[in-house]
Amino acid sequence: MADKDLRKMNRSELIEIIYAQQQNEEASGEASDEVKAERERLQYQRRFRRTLRSTVYALVVVAAVAILISTMFLPVLKVSGTSMEPTLSDDDIIVLAKTGDFETGDVVGFYYQNKLLLKRVIGAPGDVIDIDDEGNVIVNGELLDEPYLTEKALGETDLDYPYQVPESRYFVMGDNRAVSVDSRSSAIGCIEADQIVGKVVFRVWPLKRLSWIHTSG
Repeated sequence: MADKDLRKMNRSELIEIIYAQQQNEEASGEASDEVKAERERLQYQRRFRRTLRSTVYALVVVAAVAILISTMFLPVLKVSGTSMEPTLSDDDIIVLAKTGDFETGDVVGFYYQNKLLLKRVIGAPGDVIDIDDEGNVIVNGELLDEPYLTEKALGETDLDYPYQVPESRYFVMGDNRAVSVDSRSSAIGCIEADQIVGKVVFRVWPLKRLSWIHTSG
């Protein structure tokens, strides 16, 4: 064997030396410690590369699946503003479930002028909504139980009550009734079903407020 340091040789030279040494081993039954060590090092590198590739592929697949699920079924959003306090606060991170089935009390996200707003469903298509000066909400002649509120208010409204929700639309309001601009104002009005992205089901951030988002029922 040449005096050249094995660690300074390129891959082709190492393979040739190892192959030649293997041929000698078959004849003599002996191998140098240096060649054995180098062979083990090359085998370890190959195993490491295979493991690394497998790990990277697995992470890529997991990330792709997570993005697909988030996009198609469970969008994750960050709350901006205070119109849904105390239920949702500014900078909360929430998960929505994509569904076409909405009931009174559900908190939904919907698109309005290229913005995603969060409000609570108060009335479904055909429901008759009435709101008195104290902010009490009456739906189809019955006072709506709203335990999620800390304070009632008539808020910003220019509608004539009682008001009937048009077909294929929903009447929505923010929980912070004094500041929320919602279906009580013709600026937003009732929202169409196809505007709704999904129903808010879970808060994931901040961790101390990790919780399901409950409806009035």
